[in-house]
Amino acid sequence: VAETHSLRSKRMDISLALYEQTILAVGYVAALMFLQILVVDVLGISQKHVPGTPVEASHKSSLFRASRTVANINESIGVFLCAIVFCLFSGATPEYTAYAAWGYALSRTLFAVCYYANIQTLRSICFGVSLLFLAALIVLGATA
Repeated sequence: VAETHSLRSKRMDISLALYEQTILAVGYVAALMFLQILVVDVLGISQKHVPGTPVEASHKSSLFRASRTVANINESIGVFLCAIVFCLFSGATPEYTAYAAWGYALSRTLFAVCYYANIQTLRSICFGVSLLFLAALIVLGATA
């Protein structure tokens, strides 16, 4: 029993320095989300959109596409953060965790760019890739 407790204690003794790149990826995603909010706000102001009123649901509208980038990342950010915490506390391999975190971050960036530019097929591919990186984070945490 003492040996099992000792193993658990060692697993929980994480060094955040090992996860520096993962933590930087989390910061990058936060900056991306902030930038997406600014884009929506600037577009809303420039198009004289009345705050609190629905945005016209049309992919022809840049304001709609920008607001969808915000809504879409809000749908997955909770999973991303939970998966990161899971990886940290389970002792997942820092390098692979960082690769998956940066993969998510970069695929979300490309997703937003494609959404702004109304490149629908590539946007959908980037979305799918971001989901694969979320799954990778969960698997890394579960197999640590």
